[in-house]
Amino acid sequence: MRLLAAVAATLLVLTGCTTGDDAVVTGSQFNFVAPDGKTTIHYSGADRQSLEASGEDLFREGKTISTADYKGKVVVINIWGQWCGPCRREAPELQQVYEKTKDDAVVFGVDVRDYSRSAPQDFMRDRGLTYPSIYDPPGRSLLALKGYPRNIVPSTIVLDKQHRVAVVFLKELLAEDLLPVVKRLADEPQA
Repeated sequence: MRLLAAVAATLLVLTGCTTGDDAVVTGSQFNFVAPDGKTTIHYSGADRQSLEASGEDLFREGKTISTADYKGKVVVINIWGQWCGPCRREAPELQQVYEKTKDDAVVFGVDVRDYSRSAPQDFMRDRGLTYPSIYDPPGRSLLALKGYPRNIVPSTIVLDKQHRVAVVFLKELLAEDLLPVVKRLADEPQA
């Protein structure tokens, strides 16, 4: 009887965690459509939606930074936390992308679920990470991402030069995954 109850409870939980093929959430600037198991989602020019993220600078309390500070540049928004193993592996890769594309792009971090500034600050200093990052424990800067799976950390959203969502990565990245995308978007004509 206990086994049957455990199996029924497991099935109920699994059923509650699935989404249908038509799962769409609407209401804000960027409406994420369930990727049907994909971990990389590309958006064509006509399907790209605007997105702006802003929040308190990780290193300068009271100073707000925003993707809008980088007009005309490709913006790579990376959602991370120092507590996250894949983030620890991915961060040096993002720094490489930042250094190689500084003229045309910026890597823009969003630190989530770190409830003390010192841990993510030490994380960035220890790894020599110089790209800007928001300190956002509750994830408020991500509210414009309707339907976006905020529990997937790390994840990366690449904005074109008009700051429209061009590519979403729901996985850990290497520089070689990201560099061609950033360069392609940087070469697109400004609309």
